[in-house]
Amino acid sequence: MSIRLIVGLGNPGPEYEQTRHNAGFWLVDNLANTLPGCRLQRESRFNALVAKTSIAGNDVWLLEPQTYMNRSGQSVGGLARFFKVNPDEILVVHDELDIAPGVAKLKKGGSSGGHNGLKDITAALGTQDYWRLRLGIGHPRTQNLQQVVADYVLHRPRREEQMLIEESIDKGLRIIPLVCEGKFDVAMMRLHTP
Repeated sequence: MSIRLIVGLGNPGPEYEQTRHNAGFWLVDNLANTLPGCRLQRESRFNALVAKTSIAGNDVWLLEPQTYMNRSGQSVGGLARFFKVNPDEILVVHDELDIAPGVAKLKKGGSSGGHNGLKDITAALGTQDYWRLRLGIGHPRTQNLQQVVADYVLHRPRREEQMLIEESIDKGLRIIPLVCEGKFDVAMMRLHTP
């Protein structure tokens, strides 16, 4: 078993481009830019930006849903069904409130933790049994901010946070070839060991 579909979560449109909630888009954009001849293109039947590429010698789809976050499952479920990609061959990259900026974690399954993109993907796939690459953005409470969560995720990170989020994206990018080869234990050890 290896990853055949990498999904970056975010909201479409220039007003959301630089917000914390778009960390998943940032990673997939960076990934596409490092792969020769890889260009995300609009695919209307999946309401997403899509690219087919090769990572570690395996064919892999890259996907950025162009619905709003809470409807991400439409794109993910549509492409997965069309190309017969099983849930355990899907890696969803998303922002994570419960992890500090600069930290990235890989896990399979589990609850959505209140993340509306994950909730919708779980509903569309009919299971929680897919992989997640969680990019820490921190929580307003742990940063002593009086912001509500919805407001916090839809705002730009402060400059020092942005640098840390970019570090976690770099860490995530380094383990992508491993998950595309099915080496999940090695990927987790590399990612989770300081």
